[in-house]
Amino acid sequence: MPIDEYLLSGSILCGEAFDAVEGYICIRDGVIAEICEEPGRVDALAHGIILPAFVNAHTHLGDSVLKDPEITDIAGLVRPPDGLKHRVLRATSTHDLVRAMQASICDMIVTGTCAFADFREGGLPGVLALMRAIDAASASGCAGAVDAVILGRPGGGKGDGAEGDEGDAMDEIGSILKLAGGIGISSTNDYEEGVAAAIAERTRRHGGIFAIHAGELDSTDIKGALELNPDLLVHLTHASRDDLRGVAGENIPVVVCIRSNLVTRVGIPPVKEMLAAGLLVAAGTDNVMFNSVDLFSEMRFLSSLCQIDEGQVLRICTRAGALALGLNCGVIESGMAARVTVLDKDSYNLTGAKNILRSVVRRARAGDIVFCSGDAGARMQ
Repeated sequence: MPIDEYLLSGSILCGEAFDAVEGYICIRDGVIAEICEEPGRVDALAHGIILPAFVNAHTHLGDSVLKDPEITDIAGLVRPPDGLKHRVLRATSTHDLVRAMQASICDMIVTGTCAFADFREGGLPGVLALMRAIDAASASGCAGAVDAVILGRPGGGKGDGAEGDEGDAMDEIGSILKLAGGIGISSTNDYEEGVAAAIAERTRRHGGIFAIHAGELDSTDIKGALELNPDLLVHLTHASRDDLRGVAGENIPVVVCIRSNLVTRVGIPPVKEMLAAGLLVAAGTDNVMFNSVDLFSEMRFLSSLCQIDEGQVLRICTRAGALALGLNCGVIESGMAARVTVLDKDSYNLTGAKNILRSVVRRARAGDIVFCSGDAGARMQ
């Protein structure tokens, strides 16, 4: 079988520290085979600034059918079962839902994202719809490819949240986990006593990821979420230092959604304090109804608002998300999956940049992309 091999050259943001190195990387059969400090390779497939592709660790792609509604009461917009988005999802045909999600997946690919995790409402039909959307995006000719970690949600019809018969929801988890990577649910405040715990336990027995929202609107659901021993927490916008110590003690990764939290006016997550507490912090773009899936924008907001350095910002948007989701990408090192993006260092936006890492985080945008590598298979074996 012939070997698929090519070179990428330029300024490489290498390793966990994203040190800028002039040279080239050799990609062989979808894996970074070697990194060489030998600038000026004219035989490279692409030249520029080489960085790890993004990992979007929290999305709600079903919301692609409801873009930019008037923002009033956030609970009234998103809380199951009768929030606006859930009513719209129930009224949307599967055909229209798949097409809307396909467009958002393509948008992720062309803006430098190689993997995402989606909280997929709608039970088993919702999971199947997202799988169709992923296949459609792949067949549409989008440059590159994307890995999806689907976190289904039991409940039945499109957009269902905590409603429905508990026994039916428990039975549906097994069917969902035959196809999906895990279960992702809303706040414990949205469930009757014992239901969220039963869902968590059933998910663990099937070997799936159990993820939950917590601390988005207020802090009242953080303790309950921690008691479920989740594999992934989303938001923690209103977490106290004691809450963060508790999360750190359990070694639970956290996904922050800073643009979404700003748009919905629930506050700014304490990212600096999370990092100081030793948490693994990843980034997500959350509801497509409020935000694009562009992680370049997420980086700029993290850099501007959270008082953390550029290396931390890029790690949040790449390696941390990969680690949280069990993916073998997010860093440029030998042996890692070759999920990288190349930016035009001579674009109108980036020309003259002296600090490559700082410029990537603060000013780079999708229009600077000249190449995305997208061999599927970043999931760890």
